Parts: sequence; C-alpha cells; structure tokens
Amino acid sequence: PPAVPPPHPGPPARGSLSLHRAYLRSPLGLLRLGQLALGAAFWVTVAAHKYEGAAHFALFAAVLVWLFTLALFGLSLLGRWALVPWLGSRWLLTNLVHDLALGVGLYTAATGIMGYKAERKSYCNLPGYSQHCLYGAYLSASICGGIAACLYLFSGLYCLSRRCRDQRDII
Repeated sequence: PPAVPPPHPGPPARGSLSLHRAYLRSPLGLLRLGQLALGAAFWVTVAAHKYEGAAHFALFAAVLVWLFTLALFGLSLLGRWALVPWLGSRWLLTNLVHDLALGVGLYTAATGIMGYKAERKSYCNLPGYSQHCLYGAYLSASICGGIAACLYLFSGLYCLSRRCRDQRDII
C-alpha cells in the first residue's frame, strides 16, 4: 500500500497568545517594569494619604502615564502592537513619544509638585510635632516620581537611538 505522508504542522492558531520573551529581556522591557513599579509606588503613596490642591494633578498625571505604560508593556509583551490602528505600524515612534512627552513631561511636573508640597510640610518632621505629618509621603512620592522620570528619559533615549539607526522594531 502507498505510504501516507505525515501531516504538515500548520501555522500557529490565529488567536493563540504567547509572551514575547525577547522583549521582556530587552533594555526597554526592563525599563518598562521599573517604570510600572515606580509609577505605582508614586500614585499609591499619594492616593493613600490626604492630598489637596495641585496634588490632584500630580495623581492624575501619574495614573494616566502608568495606564498608558501598562498598555504599551502589555501589547509589546504579547507582540500584539500591530492590532493598534495607525500606531501599530509606528510602534517604535509611539514608544518614543510616550516616553519623552508623556513620561518625562508629566512625571517631571508631578515630581516638582510633590517636591514643593514636601518642602511646604518640612516643618512637621521636627521632634515633638504632634499633628499628622504628610512630609514623608510627599517626599517619598517626589523621589519615586523623579526616578520614574529618569527611567522614562532612558527608555526614550533608547528608542531614539534605535530610530536614528533606522531600526523599526522596539528590540
């Protein structure tokens, strides 16, 4: 009897998801993880304490950038950026603009606001002060925001260097 050829393995299922491990190990993937961790520390620190005035903007800015960063990280980790209309074909440029305009810009403003508020509350860290003191929370948020802004600057420069070398991918 004639031998039946073995079935050819087909292409992977159209809807299957897999992690883009090369992205996770890349400088941009590691920077994104740091940005997400410090961004969460920033807005959780602010939100967990009483805040007023300009701290509302700082909290809004931190949460907005954090959510966009989470979306970029998730789409990049799953390798699904092509699903985003118009931006998917320009993913490196999208990451670059996000990092330099949103990340650095908004986190620098939020850090400045929280630093100013920490300075205004610096009197309450004196020994014997009996009222609730927000100095530590504002200072912690300011430090987390400053480090996060630096991480966004580094990832923006990484994307810019790839763009200048005519590379089109984020890895």
